[in-house]
Amino acid sequence: MRLIGHLAEEKAARTFADYLYVREIESHLEFEKPDGWGIWINDEDKVEDATALLAAFQANPADPQYRAEAKSAAALRAEAEKSQAEYNKKLSDRRHLFRPLRDYGFGPLTFVLIAISVTVAFLSRLGAEHEAIKALFITDYTVSGGFLKWNSALPEIMHGQVWRLITPVFIHFGLLHIFFNMLWLRDLGSMIEGRQSSWLLAILVTAIAAGSNLGQFWFGGPMFGGMSGVVYGLLGYIWMRGKFDPGSGLYLHPSTVTMMIIWFIACFTPIIPHVANAAHAVGLVMGLAWGYLSSRRYR
Repeated sequence: MRLIGHLAEEKAARTFADYLYVREIESHLEFEKPDGWGIWINDEDKVEDATALLAAFQANPADPQYRAEAKSAAALRAEAEKSQAEYNKKLSDRRHLFRPLRDYGFGPLTFVLIAISVTVAFLSRLGAEHEAIKALFITDYTVSGGFLKWNSALPEIMHGQVWRLITPVFIHFGLLHIFFNMLWLRDLGSMIEGRQSSWLLAILVTAIAAGSNLGQFWFGGPMFGGMSGVVYGLLGYIWMRGKFDPGSGLYLHPSTVTMMIIWFIACFTPIIPHVANAAHAVGLVMGLAWGYLSSRRYR
């Protein structure tokens, strides 16, 4: 975009702009004191031609050819707007046929995480078939005399199977277990993707999954699974980020926070047994810290 000159009178400037439009040179006008109406050319390749036309116009602005040709500009613009409207309609129709996942309440990465969890649940019959998902546990284990035995040094991970730090989050035991985890993941993950980015969600899930899985392993052994550690981490992140950085667009209703705390505490009681409480705690602490620290730069 380049300024090629000025015309003192608005009427003359608009006539010249219409004249350029008929000659397929896009321009726009800006009033600039004290010079008058600036003529800006959108296409750099047409600046030279437009400059020559402006010089001719300034030499004889009353020439009838300018007004005669400029009159057809309105019809040309109307035709162009009609064509654009038809194109936009076709584009809109195509978008209705292939609607993005966010239109259905899903962020794309969130959808992938849910799809993997559901697939693993199906293949393992909701955790009943351990052999089918043996490679997803944080480490291998054996059962002897009703007791689990494993190597606390995590030899599989040390020898390159680093995915085991993450994959326990895809294992679920029971229908309610996966249902509620996926419900929370859909809402929280999609919120982060929609307000921030899928890349940030990927980093959050990876880091929180690894931290919460390691925490649960050191406190309870390898026989665990579930997305709840990640869910608590995302809850903590959104809570702190929304509280200290309202401009992020992330927000948790106070009743949601209250329910989260009540449920977190209840899981430590005999009322709700066999829960990965260490994963919940580590995930929540990581999310709270991450949300608070990342909000400081915007405060």
